[in-house]
Amino acid sequence: MTEKDFIKYCWYFTATVTIAVWSLLVWDYFHGGVPSHHLLQREDLPEFSNWLGGILIPLLTWFLLYRIQKRITKERTVFKFPRPILYAFLGALAFGIALSTSFTLGYTGIPFYLLITLLISALFYPIYRAECFLGFVLGMTYTFGGVLPILIISILSLIGALLYLLLRPAVLFIYKKLTK
Repeated sequence: MTEKDFIKYCWYFTATVTIAVWSLLVWDYFHGGVPSHHLLQREDLPEFSNWLGGILIPLLTWFLLYRIQKRITKERTVFKFPRPILYAFLGALAFGIALSTSFTLGYTGIPFYLLITLLISALFYPIYRAECFLGFVLGMTYTFGGVLPILIISILSLIGALLYLLLRPAVLFIYKKLTK
Protein backbone atom coordinates (compact mmCIF):
# COMPACT_ATOMS: atom_id res chain seq x y z
CA MET A 1 0.00 0.00 0.00
CA THR A 2 1.35 3.39 -0.92
CA GLU A 3 0.76 6.62 0.92
CA LYS A 4 -1.55 7.75 -1.87
CA ASP A 5 -3.64 4.57 -1.47
CA PHE A 6 -3.84 5.13 2.27
CA ILE A 7 -5.15 8.67 1.78
CA LYS A 8 -7.75 7.32 -0.65
CA TYR A 9 -8.83 4.72 1.94
CA CYS A 10 -9.01 7.48 4.56
CA TRP A 11 -11.51 9.31 2.35
CA TYR A 12 -13.53 6.12 1.90
CA PHE A 13 -13.53 5.37 5.63
CA THR A 14 -14.48 8.95 6.52
CA ALA A 15 -17.30 8.86 3.96
CA THR A 16 -18.55 5.55 5.37
CA VAL A 17 -18.49 6.90 8.93
CA THR A 18 -20.27 10.07 7.80
CA ILE A 19 -23.00 8.10 6.03
CA ALA A 20 -23.41 5.79 9.05
CA VAL A 21 -23.66 8.66 11.55
CA TRP A 22 -26.11 10.65 9.43
CA SER A 23 -28.18 7.53 8.71
CA LEU A 24 -28.46 6.95 12.44
CA LEU A 25 -29.48 10.58 12.99
CA VAL A 26 -32.14 10.43 10.27
CA TRP A 27 -33.44 7.14 11.64
CA ASP A 28 -33.60 8.65 15.16
CA TYR A 29 -35.36 11.73 13.81
CA PHE A 30 -38.16 9.70 12.24
CA HIS A 31 -38.44 7.28 15.18
CA GLY A 32 -39.09 9.48 18.18
CA GLY A 33 -36.56 12.26 17.74
CA VAL A 34 -32.82 12.63 18.01
CA PRO A 35 -31.76 11.99 21.61
CA SER A 36 -29.72 14.30 23.77
CA HIS A 37 -27.44 13.24 26.57
CA HIS A 38 -26.70 15.06 29.82
CA LEU A 39 -23.16 15.15 31.07
CA LEU A 40 -22.76 12.51 33.82
CA GLN A 41 -26.49 11.73 33.47
CA ARG A 42 -27.38 14.73 35.62
CA GLU A 43 -30.20 17.03 34.56
CA ASP A 44 -28.46 20.09 36.02
CA LEU A 45 -25.42 19.61 33.76
CA PRO A 46 -25.27 20.58 30.06
CA GLU A 47 -27.09 18.54 27.47
CA PHE A 48 -25.54 17.52 24.15
CA SER A 49 -27.67 16.63 21.15
CA ASN A 50 -26.62 13.79 18.86
CA TRP A 51 -26.93 16.26 15.96
CA LEU A 52 -23.59 17.67 17.06
CA GLY A 53 -22.04 14.23 16.51
CA GLY A 54 -23.07 14.42 12.86
CA ILE A 55 -20.46 17.13 12.45
CA LEU A 56 -17.87 16.12 15.05
CA ILE A 57 -17.51 12.42 14.21
CA PRO A 58 -16.63 12.85 10.50
CA LEU A 59 -14.20 15.68 11.31
CA LEU A 60 -12.62 13.66 14.09
CA THR A 61 -12.36 10.60 11.84
CA TRP A 62 -10.54 12.51 9.13
CA PHE A 63 -8.24 14.26 11.61
CA LEU A 64 -7.28 11.04 13.42
CA LEU A 65 -6.68 9.17 10.18
CA TYR A 66 -4.45 12.06 9.09
CA ARG A 67 -2.52 11.74 12.38
CA ILE A 68 -2.12 8.00 11.82
CA GLN A 69 -0.83 8.61 8.29
CA LYS A 70 1.68 11.20 9.52
CA ARG A 71 2.91 8.86 12.26
CA ILE A 72 3.40 6.01 9.78
CA THR A 73 5.38 8.16 7.36
CA LYS A 74 7.48 9.57 10.20
CA GLU A 75 8.34 6.14 11.62
CA ARG A 76 9.12 4.42 8.30
CA THR A 77 11.06 5.25 5.18
CA VAL A 78 8.82 3.03 3.03
CA PHE A 79 5.12 3.57 3.59
CA LYS A 80 3.62 0.32 4.84
CA PHE A 81 0.46 0.11 6.90
CA PRO A 82 1.37 -1.74 10.10
CA ARG A 83 -1.14 -4.30 11.32
CA PRO A 84 -0.79 -3.28 14.99
CA ILE A 85 -2.60 -0.04 14.14
CA LEU A 86 -5.54 -2.03 12.77
CA TYR A 87 -5.52 -4.35 15.80
CA ALA A 88 -5.43 -1.40 18.19
CA PHE A 89 -8.36 0.21 16.36
CA LEU A 90 -10.39 -3.01 16.45
CA GLY A 91 -9.55 -3.57 20.12
CA ALA A 92 -10.63 -0.06 21.04
CA LEU A 93 -13.78 -0.47 18.93
CA ALA A 94 -14.62 -3.70 20.77
CA PHE A 95 -13.89 -2.02 24.10
CA GLY A 96 -16.18 0.90 23.27
CA ILE A 97 -18.95 -1.48 22.20
CA ALA A 98 -18.54 -3.57 25.37
CA LEU A 99 -18.64 -0.47 27.55
CA SER A 100 -21.73 0.86 25.77
CA THR A 101 -23.49 -2.48 25.87
CA SER A 102 -22.85 -3.05 29.56
CA PHE A 103 -24.03 0.48 30.33
CA THR A 104 -27.17 0.06 28.20
CA LEU A 105 -28.03 -3.28 29.80
CA GLY A 106 -27.79 -1.70 33.25
CA TYR A 107 -24.74 -3.55 34.54
CA THR A 108 -23.44 -0.85 36.86
CA GLY A 109 -20.28 -2.64 37.98
CA ILE A 110 -18.98 -3.79 34.62
CA PRO A 111 -18.31 -0.31 33.13
CA PHE A 112 -16.31 0.57 36.25
CA TYR A 113 -14.19 -2.58 35.97
CA LEU A 114 -13.73 -2.05 32.24
CA LEU A 115 -12.40 1.46 32.86
CA ILE A 116 -10.04 0.19 35.58
CA THR A 117 -8.83 -2.50 33.16
CA LEU A 118 -8.26 0.17 30.52
CA LEU A 119 -6.18 2.28 32.90
CA ILE A 120 -4.11 -0.73 33.97
CA SER A 121 -3.51 -1.66 30.34
CA ALA A 122 -2.35 1.94 29.75
CA LEU A 123 0.81 1.03 31.64
CA PHE A 124 1.65 -1.57 28.98
CA TYR A 125 0.15 -0.16 25.78
CA PRO A 126 -0.17 3.43 24.47
CA ILE A 127 -3.97 3.84 24.58
CA TYR A 128 -3.63 7.55 23.84
CA ARG A 129 -2.84 7.01 20.17
CA ALA A 130 -5.19 8.08 17.39
CA GLU A 131 -6.33 4.59 16.41
CA CYS A 132 -7.44 3.81 19.97
CA PHE A 133 -9.16 7.18 20.27
CA LEU A 134 -11.06 6.63 17.02
CA GLY A 135 -12.05 3.05 17.79
CA PHE A 136 -13.36 3.97 21.22
CA VAL A 137 -15.41 6.91 19.91
CA LEU A 138 -16.91 4.91 17.05
CA GLY A 139 -17.72 2.03 19.40
CA MET A 140 -19.67 4.30 21.73
CA THR A 141 -21.33 6.60 19.18
CA TYR A 142 -24.49 4.53 18.70
CA THR A 143 -25.28 4.58 22.42
CA PHE A 144 -23.99 7.96 23.56
CA GLY A 145 -23.90 10.12 20.44
CA GLY A 146 -20.75 11.91 19.36
CA VAL A 147 -19.89 14.37 22.10
CA LEU A 148 -19.80 12.23 25.26
CA PRO A 149 -17.46 9.55 23.88
CA ILE A 150 -15.09 12.27 22.68
CA LEU A 151 -15.09 13.86 26.14
CA ILE A 152 -14.67 10.50 27.89
CA ILE A 153 -11.81 9.25 25.73
CA SER A 154 -10.09 12.65 25.85
CA ILE A 155 -9.84 12.32 29.62
CA LEU A 156 -8.89 8.64 29.45
CA SER A 157 -6.27 9.35 26.77
CA LEU A 158 -4.72 12.06 28.89
CA ILE A 159 -4.56 9.74 31.89
CA GLY A 160 -3.26 6.93 29.64
CA ALA A 161 -0.53 9.18 28.24
CA LEU A 162 0.56 10.15 31.74
CA LEU A 163 0.65 6.52 32.82
CA TYR A 164 2.50 5.29 29.73
CA LEU A 165 4.90 8.19 29.21
CA LEU A 166 5.65 9.17 32.81
CA LEU A 167 4.74 6.46 35.32
CA ARG A 168 5.86 3.50 33.22
CA PRO A 169 9.41 4.79 32.62
CA ALA A 170 9.71 5.69 36.30
CA VAL A 171 8.63 2.21 37.38
CA LEU A 172 10.99 0.60 34.85
CA PHE A 173 13.85 2.81 36.01
CA ILE A 174 13.26 1.88 39.65
CA TYR A 175 12.93 -1.79 38.74
CA LYS A 176 16.26 -1.72 36.84
CA LYS A 177 18.00 -0.01 39.73
CA LEU A 178 16.65 -2.53 42.25
CA THR A 179 17.60 -5.56 40.16
CA LYS A 180 21.23 -4.46 39.67
